[in-house]
Amino acid sequence: MANKPSIPKGTRDFSPVEMAKRNYIFDTIRNVYALYGFQQIETPAMETLQTLMGKYGEEGDKLLFKVLNSGDFTNKVSDEELQERNALHLAARFCEKGLRYDLTVPFARYVVMHREELQLPFKRYQVQPVWRADRPQKGRYREFYQFDGDVVGSDSLLNEVELLQIIDTVFTRFGVRVQIKINNRKILTGIAEVIGAADKIVDITVAIDKLDKIGLDAVNEELARNGLSKESIEKLQPIISLSGTNAEKLQIISKVLKESETGQKGVEELRFILDMLGALGGEEQSAAGVCSLNNELQLDLTLARGLNYYTGAIFEVKALDVQIGSITGGGRYDNLTGIFGMPGLSGVGFSFGVDRIFDVLNALDAYPKEAVNGTELLFINFGQTETAYCMPVAAKARQAGIRTEVYPDAVKMKKQMSYANAKQIPFVALAGENEIKEGKLTLKNMLTGEQQLLTPDELVAKIKA
Repeated sequence: MANKPSIPKGTRDFSPVEMAKRNYIFDTIRNVYALYGFQQIETPAMETLQTLMGKYGEEGDKLLFKVLNSGDFTNKVSDEELQERNALHLAARFCEKGLRYDLTVPFARYVVMHREELQLPFKRYQVQPVWRADRPQKGRYREFYQFDGDVVGSDSLLNEVELLQIIDTVFTRFGVRVQIKINNRKILTGIAEVIGAADKIVDITVAIDKLDKIGLDAVNEELARNGLSKESIEKLQPIISLSGTNAEKLQIISKVLKESETGQKGVEELRFILDMLGALGGEEQSAAGVCSLNNELQLDLTLARGLNYYTGAIFEVKALDVQIGSITGGGRYDNLTGIFGMPGLSGVGFSFGVDRIFDVLNALDAYPKEAVNGTELLFINFGQTETAYCMPVAAKARQAGIRTEVYPDAVKMKKQMSYANAKQIPFVALAGENEIKEGKLTLKNMLTGEQQLLTPDELVAKIKA
């Protein structure tokens, strides 16, 4: 007996019902992006390793899936190199391409390559799969979809305000309660400066970004291993444990960072964003320092985001009613296109984690019935004559926007009704000799069992109603 086929760990098949749910997610996000003037692009699944490497930090580089060169990829490698068995060196010789790790770096490459064709500021969204050689676990996959939105060619913080509005609107439409966390990489840089560890900014951000996952003690141990002095670690404690309202946190951190020009700049940027969101709710909310979003917006000074290219505001979204990792994240990345030869082009964007959102909506059973229902009307096949009578009616139903099937084979009615039940089709139409004589059809409601004798126009109107 042949072995049962399988798929790689960290990947998934999706059934028709699951795809209906995923398309509901895609369509909801697309519609919100369109409200803000975003346009869709696509980039190749493979990029050159020259494009990908060095853009995600050391940890990210390890998670890149590399693609072997075509043909005899060992041809230009000496026996000595093979015998050394240096995996990193051989991977560099054997592979010139890799699967994209995210959609942001390919987007930066796209902007540089197509600069002359773009009208700046350029607002794009993109939904495609990405790949990471990660250890599969709940909510973490090796192949998954991201749904990104980015604005390049504008330094205005109004872009951050709009992106936060987009995030809030999307999850409001999904009916999912979320917490939106926000911080600024300039504030993190300022913190590193005032605790006397400016050269350890990457180590600090990577460590404190894990605070929710591994706890404060483990974060402090990691900081110590990375060379931070005991004094610097002690100075960091009250900062990353700061509590209070967003306004109170900003006021306190502003005083802490009074000697850091970079840190003060980060505070000013966050204050602008929070003030603008308050102003959107009207004078009363603005005066009270209240955010106008439907979901909670929390200033979190431990939020660091692990990717090295963020330079300004950063944000992350977590579901409140489902235990899962972040489901959306992003930030400002002023210097990203500079690595491709176009310095000075500012950008800001974020990514919806579609697969995690899919899991959240499944856990909450939050899909609208009309979004996941398939066929609405099935015509039973009694034979060639009856089917010829039904086909024009089926066409009329489809023209009216009713998702319609005609059962293709004249098999036993029990089998056809079982098909309707299995697919949860709510209406079944039957036309036998008597119905055809009267120019009508019998419409059966599969949920209630009710049957009515109707003309084709009445049948279509009944289902539409």
